[in-house]
Amino acid sequence: MSKVLVLYYSSYGHVETLAHAIAEGARATGAHVDVKRVPETVPTEIATAAHFKLDQAAPIATVAELEDYDAIIVGTGTRFGRITSQLAAFLDQAGGLWARGALNGKVGAAFTSTGSQHGGQETTLFSILTNLLHFGMTIVGLDYGFQGQLGTEEVKGGAPYGVTTITGADGSRQPSAVELDSARYLGKRVAETATKLFG
Repeated sequence: MSKVLVLYYSSYGHVETLAHAIAEGARATGAHVDVKRVPETVPTEIATAAHFKLDQAAPIATVAELEDYDAIIVGTGTRFGRITSQLAAFLDQAGGLWARGALNGKVGAAFTSTGSQHGGQETTLFSILTNLLHFGMTIVGLDYGFQGQLGTEEVKGGAPYGVTTITGADGSRQPSAVELDSARYLGKRVAETATKLFG
């Protein structure tokens, strides 16, 4: 049975919702799955004034525990087409793991959210994947076995590079049924891949 970490940062809860759907998909394979988040770096008074979702149930992750997992699925919202400073600050502390090759060969995947369809979804996914590749991880994308990412009958996220959702400029749009299905699919694929590699 593989051991999977869904690691995320979410200001307003959209990425948090995707994280739990990914975990659901991974658990369906029998994998042991933890959902954890990176620390908030914005001062509480500023985060409160900006209406950040500060009551998220997921515990705070530590860099040291990353090597305990067979797979790590990383998600964050986008900031100008790249990862958030909160996630960057967390990953920047993983130099010791990188130096020891502690994550070499482990399975990695990415997910994100943007305010618009063209708000940097794919560049943010690549921003995450770049980090995971530098850690030596084996990448799993949202393959076209998930046909829900195709078609133009509705607004929807999703790319071969990972799971995405679109929040709308005011953040009022929540992950759709298709986007949640894509998250479950990615979680399942990552867990299955990790099980094949690690037993």
